[in-house]
Amino acid sequence: MAHDYTKLAPSKGLPHGGIWEEPGSSINRKTGDWKVNKPVFNDKKCIHCMFCWAYCPDTSIIVKDGKQTGFDLEHCKGCGICAEVCPVKCIDMVPAR
Repeated sequence: MAHDYTKLAPSKGLPHGGIWEEPGSSINRKTGDWKVNKPVFNDKKCIHCMFCWAYCPDTSIIVKDGKQTGFDLEHCKGCGICAEVCPVKCIDMVPAR
């Protein structure tokens, strides 16, 4: 039996398909709350190659004057890609809580 999903009510106020309709709304959505691990940065080892910035799927690497200065933990999901791609291993993943 096929279901008519168009008649379902949106969950938690989201329109069908989970679409955010207002532009730039990702800034207002704190999406890093569910992470299990978080990145910790050792600035003494960092060579500022910016691999972490280039590979981060959430743009959670904070950069100032062309140098990595930390993480936006309100949006970081704790995926660990930044730590994996770092050639000098200056990013460690530690428990978030």
